[in-house]
Amino acid sequence: MFIEPSVLSNGFDVRRTNPTPCRGESVAVVAAAPRTDEAQRGAYTLLLVLSGVALGVSGLPAPLYGMYEEKWHLSPLSTTLVFAVYAIAALGAVLVAGKVSDVVGRKPVLLGALVAMIVGLGIFLIADGMAMLMLARVIHGAAVGSIVVAGAAALLDLRPNHGVRSGQLSGVAFNIGMTVAIVGSAVLAQYAPHPMRTPYAIVAVICAVLGIGVVALREPHLSRTQGPIRIARPAVPAEIRGDFWFAALGATASWSVLGVLLSLYPSLAAQQTHVHNLVFGGAVVGTTAFAAAVVQLFSTRIPARRSAIIGDVGMAIALVLTIPVLATHSWPLVLAAAAVLGATFGLGFGGSLRHLSHVVPADRRGETMSAFYLMAYSAMAVPTIAAGWAATRWSLGEVFPWFASAVAVACLLAAGIGAVTTRQR
Repeated sequence: MFIEPSVLSNGFDVRRTNPTPCRGESVAVVAAAPRTDEAQRGAYTLLLVLSGVALGVSGLPAPLYGMYEEKWHLSPLSTTLVFAVYAIAALGAVLVAGKVSDVVGRKPVLLGALVAMIVGLGIFLIADGMAMLMLARVIHGAAVGSIVVAGAAALLDLRPNHGVRSGQLSGVAFNIGMTVAIVGSAVLAQYAPHPMRTPYAIVAVICAVLGIGVVALREPHLSRTQGPIRIARPAVPAEIRGDFWFAALGATASWSVLGVLLSLYPSLAAQQTHVHNLVFGGAVVGTTAFAAAVVQLFSTRIPARRSAIIGDVGMAIALVLTIPVLATHSWPLVLAAAAVLGATFGLGFGGSLRHLSHVVPADRRGETMSAFYLMAYSAMAVPTIAAGWAATRWSLGEVFPWFASAVAVACLLAAGIGAVTTRQR
């Protein structure tokens, strides 16, 4: 999620005129593809919408986990495991899909991922237990990761001189897609017939319509990479290790919050406020995502390091304040806290990613970003599972303050590393 296209495409630094191949990448073809944006005026918008819908699918089940727990007697650990397998599958796709699309083209990868996404939605429609939920989430993780990466690369193929702008618009599309999907899923689950099926059926139709658009799309990647597909192994250059740990710790803290937010937090917010309408749980998560989108759109003029430090400190404060806010049992305050958390998330993660993409050597970009996303997706899965396990031994209300405090410490540690590396420059 929240991925900047300019650091994922092709293994090259796409913001430069003459790309230099990264370590471990095929060097047979390095010429820039001809511009195709004038010939496909609607393609750019289609790809942004597709990216937003993909991220929406990732958050679609969030308001429904409480219903699954009640109907199938699932524990919080089961819910977090269902979420964690998505993160693991998405990580695998993020590391592989971009290189595959360099060789076979963006369009085949996008079409295959769309088909997989519809298959996953179909499994949700007929799911009768945890095993089918996990299967659907694995498929969706692979599909969403593939669309995010191949779609980002296609955006840069269409407008190679607008990498930064594409990153901004993609970030906004991701968060808006997640906001609309989560809130829409909650509304449908609360008021529509067949609440555990209707959201998936509607999104499956939307995906099918988008698939028609992708079929009509002319392949944007006209200069294919020849030779075998090589995936960059995660590694960090010694000269930027301080910068890497600053960015990676901020991302780790951010994504651990994201994991709990999408899996357990809607149920916790409902318990603490005594508001059991599913729309409220969806609104809490949607407010966080929307606030992140707004901040990411308007914070690009803030220097990346400063944005990350402010965001990390702000996220620590927001997390700590969330604890007494939940204790007030006030739903307006819970929504306000969600907005603050989303805004600081946008500053922290967005700034961390921008900073790392600026300092990483061009010929080490692939392996460095692999290491970055390995940590980020691991943080989405592992702390979420730990929180789910703890919630089976204690109540979710007892576990959350410890989780929030631990993540707040990680945020402050990241900010401290950023401040130290700033003084050393």
